[in-house]
Amino acid sequence: MPVKRTLQRWSQPMLKPVARRLLNLVHVPRRLEALDAGQRSIGAQYAKALYPGLLPESTGKSALNSHEFRVYSQHGEDGILLYLFSIIGVKSRRFVEFGVEDGTECNTANLSINFGFRGMLMDGDAVNIANGRRFYDSMLGEHADAVNLLQSWIAADNINSILTDNEFTGEIDLLSIDIDGNDYWVWKAIDAVRPRIVIAEYNAGFGPARSVTIPYQPAFDRWKVHSTGMYFGASLAALTKLGSSKGYSLAGCDSSGANAFFVRDDLAAGVFAPITAMQAFYPQASRILAGHTQVAQEKILFAFPVEEV
Repeated sequence: MPVKRTLQRWSQPMLKPVARRLLNLVHVPRRLEALDAGQRSIGAQYAKALYPGLLPESTGKSALNSHEFRVYSQHGEDGILLYLFSIIGVKSRRFVEFGVEDGTECNTANLSINFGFRGMLMDGDAVNIANGRRFYDSMLGEHADAVNLLQSWIAADNINSILTDNEFTGEIDLLSIDIDGNDYWVWKAIDAVRPRIVIAEYNAGFGPARSVTIPYQPAFDRWKVHSTGMYFGASLAALTKLGSSKGYSLAGCDSSGANAFFVRDDLAAGVFAPITAMQAFYPQASRILAGHTQVAQEKILFAFPVEEV
């Protein structure tokens, strides 16, 4: 994603033809990375089977995170999703995911390509949608219509009409939200679908304790607010509180510090031990490795307006 976003930010009118050709090539190294990740995952699972005594107790974070692996997801989301579905089962095999860029690296690609799920992917960029269409056509062949790619800018006031206009209503198996902006407000607005599992990106820079989100801004662009792009979205505590109000329990987060996984209460009851945002929280690994400490991130973020929720 960082490569693509860098190219998109620098795609001024004179450079757009070159940038678009480069964007078409981004998925090539990504596929190689996915293969490498798959091999690492196999090795890790083998090692865990050989040396179970070295694993932490299967409670809290470890129960979820010991299942992480990546096929098409950005981090370990593919493995976590398969683990969750193995426990609660699947019904419609239908999903909705938005903020997918070209959909070659997202939370539902593995489900549609390898497990027969059907659904809709949305992104605001026409080039991303065109690239994604070519990708799914090549991967799914005669079943390419299983994945509908829709170009649309997602906002709180249009998300339900988009869903209903595309015949997504009632229960679906999965909703994945990652728009680097109004994530909290869009999830709050959604009532057209009733997902069994929700994945929502949280902004770890806000820390594990405060329940905050950016104020709603329909045309929000995080790169125009701060050069780091850190100011966006909501804290894990805010999303957990919102999830609870909508009937969802926090199951945990991926260890990269990017995504929170929520399971509908009627499915989580008696199956998943309750876990709080404080217990589930991970800092965002990529920022820490880049030298942005948690304290430094919070200093940047809380210099901008936030809304306590």
